[in-house]
Amino acid sequence: MKKILFILVLNFLSFNCTYAANLNPEKILDNVDDIYRSNTSHGILTLAVNTTNWQRTLTLEQWSKDKNKHLIKVLKPKKEKNLSTLRVDNNVWNYMPKVKKVVKIPSSMMSYSWMGSHFTNDDLVKQSRMAKDYDFSISFEGIRDEIDIVEIICIPKKNAAVVWGKVEVVVYREDFIPLKIIYYDEDLKVSRKLEFSNIQTLDNKKMPLKMKMIPEDEPGESTTIQWQEIKFDLAISDDFFSLHNLQR
Repeated sequence: MKKILFILVLNFLSFNCTYAANLNPEKILDNVDDIYRSNTSHGILTLAVNTTNWQRTLTLEQWSKDKNKHLIKVLKPKKEKNLSTLRVDNNVWNYMPKVKKVVKIPSSMMSYSWMGSHFTNDDLVKQSRMAKDYDFSISFEGIRDEIDIVEIICIPKKNAAVVWGKVEVVVYREDFIPLKIIYYDEDLKVSRKLEFSNIQTLDNKKMPLKMKMIPEDEPGESTTIQWQEIKFDLAISDDFFSLHNLQR
């Protein structure tokens, strides 16, 4: 009987070690970065900002192509309509319709707040990529808080243009859909948390339709993104992502 139990334990450990070895952290990180992307995408979303002094909600329209083209435009409210952000390769511009001015965003400002929210310019247009800018490894896989997860620790590469000292990415092990991302500052103190929820299938892709960014140093504040609709693999030309279209 003891021999049988010993064999069963060995088989169980062998299975779990093999399962862990088959996990590809680079693929998981790319899946997280591209959870709302495909070859192309087009969608409508709301961005709700909640601070101690004010609240506001924006309705946005976004388009993306490949991993290096992204356009976001404000649809509502009326006073901020047509405020836009364009990314092409490593270049990012903002358009301010009230003064009819296009401003190029330097890389040093990619970590700045986008439209007064708790998301940064980089968050919205995804200039940095975890698998490219960080060294990474799986730090945990298994059951935590009754959820089967994979946790990946990301440490910035020496010359990477990122502001975080460490990033923890937690995904569901079943399908690698993100559960949360924790961002640490250069002193390795928690700076903010991004939580994902409301997982549904839109246009044949399973994804969390809600993201909530929570700053650690501003209790009670947050910014929530809620996807209303999204479609993938549409025909969008490269010319669509132009400074001319940014101002239309």
